[in-house]
Amino acid sequence: MVYFPFDQYVLTPEAQAVVQQAAEYAKGGGASKIVVTGHTDTSGSDRYNQKLSERRAKAVADGLVSLGVNATALAVDWKGEKDPAVATGDGVKEPLNRRSTVSITF
Repeated sequence: MVYFPFDQYVLTPEAQAVVQQAAEYAKGGGASKIVVTGHTDTSGSDRYNQKLSERRAKAVADGLVSLGVNATALAVDWKGEKDPAVATGDGVKEPLNRRSTVSITF
């Protein structure tokens, strides 16, 4: 799980450390498929959150590739504010919902 500050998609030092761990795990086990999915909280419009979640997912995917993960094994998806980790009402700034997940299959 890679978390992001409010309204951002740049990897923080903490996020970079998680991406590095995921890259090492994927490369060490010979991952056959890696899916990165971006998410947002419910603050902002649905259209804006779709784009922000896409940027978050792509930032994580780019980080994985830069660390040697095979790009052909990588898929990127984004959910916007749908499928939150913590259910909230509309317009709520929930840090746990501002994330990208990394699913690795061997």
